[in-house]
Amino acid sequence: MPKNVKDIETLGEIVRLAHDALDQNAWDYLIGGSETETSVLRNRLALDELAFRPRVLVDVRNIDITKRFLDFSLRMPVILGPIGGLEMFDPGGAATVAKAARAFGVTSMVSSVGQPGMEETVRQSEADLIFQLYVRGDEDWVKDHIRRAEDIGYKAFCLTVDTAVYSRRERDKIKDFNPRAGRKQLRPEFQAAFDWAHVAKIRERCTMPLILKGIATHEDARLAIEHGIDAVHVSNHGGRQLDHGRGMMEALPEIADAVGGKAAIIIDGSFCRGSDVLKALALGADVVALARLYGWGLAAGGQAGVERVLELLEIELQTDMALLGVTGLDQLGPEFIAKSRAVRRPGLFSAFPHLHIPEYDYSRHVLE
Repeated sequence: MPKNVKDIETLGEIVRLAHDALDQNAWDYLIGGSETETSVLRNRLALDELAFRPRVLVDVRNIDITKRFLDFSLRMPVILGPIGGLEMFDPGGAATVAKAARAFGVTSMVSSVGQPGMEETVRQSEADLIFQLYVRGDEDWVKDHIRRAEDIGYKAFCLTVDTAVYSRRERDKIKDFNPRAGRKQLRPEFQAAFDWAHVAKIRERCTMPLILKGIATHEDARLAIEHGIDAVHVSNHGGRQLDHGRGMMEALPEIADAVGGKAAIIIDGSFCRGSDVLKALALGADVVALARLYGWGLAAGGQAGVERVLELLEIELQTDMALLGVTGLDQLGPEFIAKSRAVRRPGLFSAFPHLHIPEYDYSRHVLE
């Protein structure tokens, strides 16, 4: 195994390094979902059940994977999604991730439940970023966060809307681990009461592009468009909120049809490879938001680890596009995709068939 994360040649090796670097609580927090983790598995299965229909005899010497997204110019059609508690994986937390995103040429979403906080993350990274908010206060509290985000220079504002209540994450409960311990817990009833009327008020006062994260149906996608949302983020929280949901790639086509080009589309949900990103773009997404994948990079090697994840993903994207017979992202469409059978059991690591990570025995905690 290379000692320097910059020398690593495959994404699976970075996952292995992250596993070896983290204790069981931090590892489970990063990979886990809610209850039976069916939504986690379906996210991956929905990707694994899509096959490519490549074209040949195309001049693919010049591949362009750059993307214009909202007010961002991206080196590739990927952003780094919000993860709360990134300081669990690297002391610099969200600032380290933001520095990596800036150095590579993409952007990241800064979670409102992570360190070093809204303002300090921008100051330390000097990056163009998106701020993501969990609603934990009244209208004045939300208004204050919008003002602060605008004042410090965030380029877009994201509301997470699939967390009316905090889910039951059994990996943590079995070990009596509370990842939220030590965080300032504001009143969660405001998130439970959050509705479309609140979104309308926020849309009126927010001058930045506004993103709704947690859209999983065409009905809510249409409502988002009616409320003037700039970007619909297709997400089931990585399978960490409602269990037994659909895989997000299964939901994407109906949402793309409902949006009809009136807003940008972001998607997340077990995206681990360049081929995953291309499948999403072909079926209507504008960009893919990574989460666990860059979290593994952060745990494996800090800023350098996140940058290496992005470099390897870029190589995969360029290679797969050439083999698919396209030279630009605008050439991708549903004609390049076909339904097929998955060849492996779904799971976070089905994207890394050469990776073998031992399972943890949770039964010893139950028996104790």
